[in-house]
Amino acid sequence: MLRGGGDLATGAAWHLTRQGWPVVVLELPEPLTVRRTVSLSTAVTDGEITVQGMRGVRVDEPPKALAVTEQGDVAVLVAPESKVLEAVRPDVVVDARMAKRNIDTRIDDAEVVAALGPGFTAGVDCHAVVETMRGPNLGRVIWTGQAQPDTGTPAALGGRSADRVVRAPAAGAVEWRIAIGDVVSEGQPLGEVGDATVRAPFDGVVRGAIRDGMRVQSGLKIGDVDPRGDPAACWEISDKALAVGAGVLEAVQVRRCQ
Repeated sequence: MLRGGGDLATGAAWHLTRQGWPVVVLELPEPLTVRRTVSLSTAVTDGEITVQGMRGVRVDEPPKALAVTEQGDVAVLVAPESKVLEAVRPDVVVDARMAKRNIDTRIDDAEVVAALGPGFTAGVDCHAVVETMRGPNLGRVIWTGQAQPDTGTPAALGGRSADRVVRAPAAGAVEWRIAIGDVVSEGQPLGEVGDATVRAPFDGVVRGAIRDGMRVQSGLKIGDVDPRGDPAACWEISDKALAVGAGVLEAVQVRRCQ
């Protein structure tokens, strides 16, 4: 069971399903996902989504989730977690919510408990932590200790770092004028949040955008502009997500063999 269905979680699901693991994703009723075209969480609002041949289907009851996995698809489940854990009884739990802190994950939640990124201590609140920071350790499995601390600054992509993240300039409902995959120019209006206009930080491609109509708080990440200018990348699992997903698969396989 993956707690969270964002782009990094989807990379983990992709690796796990290719090795024959049935996967259930547990998501919120209104996910704040930005890279929606490559995130299983999009099935919550759209009913289903296919990411590089992997199909995610929304379900609202644990028995239906098991039926979906038996068909070879990923079940995206919107339900209270206590109800899910009791009904599904997963062998593996992966905290992929990227909250940068441990909200409620415990090492005894399942036979294998893994977590992504900072905020967890391997050997204390999970069996393994997978490094999510870009660099030489990306995707590495940590069996004792913690991942690198959150810097608060996104890693550089195409020479751009913090400025490629589009944040809400005010609180309110998001209304986009663009779609994921659109080519935009520096300063171009992308949409509005309340009465404030959101503009492109530079020339590039809209790589991600939170769902239209979502009500957000000022400063929340609501979009992502890719300076590399390749629209096709908007529908591909990123190299980062694949590296992190490979680390999750390694953690599961090693722990199961111990």
